[in-house]
Amino acid sequence: MRRTRLFHLFIAVFGLALFAGAAHADKPSVIRLAYPGVGVGNRPFSGGNSVATVHLKGLLEEEFKRDGIKVEWVFLRGAGPATNELYANGLADFSLLGDLPSIIGRSSGLKTRILAATAIRGNTYLAVPADSSIQSIKDLKGKRVGFQKGTNIQLAVNKILQAHGLAEKDIRAISMDSTALRLALVTKDLDAVFWLNDLLALRDQGIAKIVYSTANDPRYLRHCSFVGSDDFIRKYPEITKRVVKQVVIAAKWLSDQEANPQTAYQLWTKSGVRFADYKEDNKGVSLKVLSSPLIDPYLVSQYKIQVSEAKRFGLIKNPFEVEPWIDTSFLNEALKELGLENYWAPVPASGAVKNSS
Repeated sequence: MRRTRLFHLFIAVFGLALFAGAAHADKPSVIRLAYPGVGVGNRPFSGGNSVATVHLKGLLEEEFKRDGIKVEWVFLRGAGPATNELYANGLADFSLLGDLPSIIGRSSGLKTRILAATAIRGNTYLAVPADSSIQSIKDLKGKRVGFQKGTNIQLAVNKILQAHGLAEKDIRAISMDSTALRLALVTKDLDAVFWLNDLLALRDQGIAKIVYSTANDPRYLRHCSFVGSDDFIRKYPEITKRVVKQVVIAAKWLSDQEANPQTAYQLWTKSGVRFADYKEDNKGVSLKVLSSPLIDPYLVSQYKIQVSEAKRFGLIKNPFEVEPWIDTSFLNEALKELGLENYWAPVPASGAVKNSS
């Protein structure tokens, strides 16, 4: 009789332990987010998109405060390649990630999922010293040209060069992070730099001139998406849904600023990029379109093109199908919960949208 009671007591205690373990497994102690870049002067801030806005507004910290879940952000000078390293070593749960680095990661076997759109339709600028004789892309032949390899800038550069009769082998390509690129342009250790809208400040200081921009050449726009670790997503699907929901909330807030984007631009200046640079970079483009989290036909078609182009330029060895990589289930749930199922219009594969000035 005593043995029976002891046996039942053991089963009860064992069951409680299993229940406690299962309950613990439903909630991580920390959510780790990687951001592939840093602000001006290595600031741990960025701007220009919904994920940066989630960080700047502290949305995830507020969302998970009641659960006792810590939110950790890391901003990486090594950009996309450094973000892939974190995923490879199990040190990142979510990130914004550019099309090329995310494609490289997927091609090499990293188990990630694309969960939402963010930082789409990004421009690329080509800056040269103010007194440079370089006036066009064709003038780059044999020149020292800086950009950060392994990022979506590299794929854009390869396509831009090809459209002007050049290839990466025709220039002296030098890979540097954002801080080093700006400094090398100032010191004239580089003849030209392909980079982002923060180059506009160097132009306005009289240090550099912009000789090319994809703002006038939308064939070579860059895209990013909100990516998650497959392992984390499988372990914590409810947490994943709540994370994606905050990205959608940030995208909605940005979209609501479309008619008067000053508040968004001012928030983003914490990155060190000027208000004027965001304004110029987004001129003639709908902030609602730029902020849409939808993985629509346009974005899917763009990723398919990028996979093909990455293979053609020798940036990946193993092409793959894009659709199995995409998981819209969490995004769709978030849109439904927030009543936003029809708020953003899906963009067709052609990319044609009605832009506002």
